Amino acid sequence: MSIRINSASCVGCGKCAEVCPGNLIRISDRKAEIKREKDCWGCTSCLKECKTGAILFFLGADIGGRGSVLSVKEEGENRIWTVTAGDGTKKTITVNTKESNRY
Repeated sequence: MSIRINSASCVGCGKCAEVCPGNLIRISDRKAEIKREKDCWGCTSCLKECKTGAILFFLGADIGGRGSVLSVKEEGENRIWTVTAGDGTKKTITVNTKESNRY
């Protein structure tokens, strides 16, 4: 499992670099980039901090991914989790961040 950063979508906020426990992400020319993709632990900390959906997490075959990619994007109070399968089909889960922890 590893991540990829789409530089076209990245706004260079640096939040992903701040939370990466392996110190693998850096900001260069106002864009995030991963130093060594093979060293990624797959913790998804960066994915959860990216508000623009610029970070893609590749789901491994061992967890049923078969070429699927997970991305997260924020729109207002909603966090939208999207899984794009290898054939292009998408499944989304929308979570309202203000309502998600209500009991």
